[in-house]
Amino acid sequence: MKKIILLAIALCPCLVASAQQNTQKEGKLQDSTKKEGKLQDKTVTEGKLKDSLQTSGKLTVSGYAEIYYGYDFNRPPDNNRPPFVYSHNRSNEVNLNLGFIKVNYDNGNLRGNLALMAGTYTNANLATEPGVLKNIFEANAGIKVSKTANLWVDAGIFSSHIGFESAVSKDDWTLTRNILSDNTPYYESGAKLTYTSKDNKLTLVGLYLNGWQRINRETDNSQPAGGFEITWKPNDKISLNYSNYLGTEGADSVRVRRFYNDFYGIFQLTKAFGITAGLDYGIQQQFKGSTNYYQVFLPVAIARYQFTDKWAMAGRIEYYQDKNNVLIAVGAPKGFTTTGYSANLDYAPLKNALIRIEGKIYDSKNPIFMQHGGRLVNTSPLITTSFAISF
Repeated sequence: MKKIILLAIALCPCLVASAQQNTQKEGKLQDSTKKEGKLQDKTVTEGKLKDSLQTSGKLTVSGYAEIYYGYDFNRPPDNNRPPFVYSHNRSNEVNLNLGFIKVNYDNGNLRGNLALMAGTYTNANLATEPGVLKNIFEANAGIKVSKTANLWVDAGIFSSHIGFESAVSKDDWTLTRNILSDNTPYYESGAKLTYTSKDNKLTLVGLYLNGWQRINRETDNSQPAGGFEITWKPNDKISLNYSNYLGTEGADSVRVRRFYNDFYGIFQLTKAFGITAGLDYGIQQQFKGSTNYYQVFLPVAIARYQFTDKWAMAGRIEYYQDKNNVLIAVGAPKGFTTTGYSANLDYAPLKNALIRIEGKIYDSKNPIFMQHGGRLVNTSPLITTSFAISF
């Protein structure tokens, strides 16, 4: 009996140690199982997040910069081009016309754009906008409002619906802008309803706007503005567009009505050769309550030939008649009546780079262009070169 008791006493520590080891192993096994479970949960979560990012939309970041040098043969003393020129408006200096960084989001049902900019275009074209609003190129958001039709509502700050040119020079056939483009809105703020047909041939846009190229509404003007645009593309070689603007200018006590119409067509006659032709006509009340209207008349034509993927050239002729200084106030007794001619040569060393040179001359019926010595003359000759990149 004593031997049995002594043997049991001797085995107890071993049994206890063995039990502790088994318990520790079971604990480690449980911890391992928990870790594996957490790892699986993390993997599932990451997978869901990845799927969410893939299906929720596409976020893209892009940028653009255009450096230019323009030489005005009249050598204006302040190095500014004539006051009706807003893009590439500095002379005899190397400068940035427009540079911006843009973020775009689109998931098929929601979309938005935000772009911040700098350059001489910004200083000249947004001079009346307050504070940091001068540096906004785009800031808008939109939602698709139909499950069966391509129908969108967008609001914010966006590119103008008037004209065939934009502030982004690389997208235009000519290096500098025509007088028409420089003196109609480059940008607008408000809201718009856009419909595009299923075959993408027809686009209709209705707009509620804060005014004629305004982010903030004009002081003491309580009237909103509006516009309409229709674009028809019967095939990939022809694009026809009509757009208009209806609004008022000036404070409520003196405001006058403005109605502006823009027509243009882009015709790609061959793979290498294309023509753009535009005609704008606008009227503005002479004074509040008047039944008489001032008129502006503005035809323009551009021809472009693409020699190779890297080389192209374009020529332009334009005419601008604003006898009553409605859109362009030059102080001349007979108003602003000017013809412009230009020719440019383009070289694209890379798909996202463009080098251009352009010669241009304005010929006015009135001596409105300032020479270096202070003398006013009828002509304004200019040579401009630029280098633009995008990503």
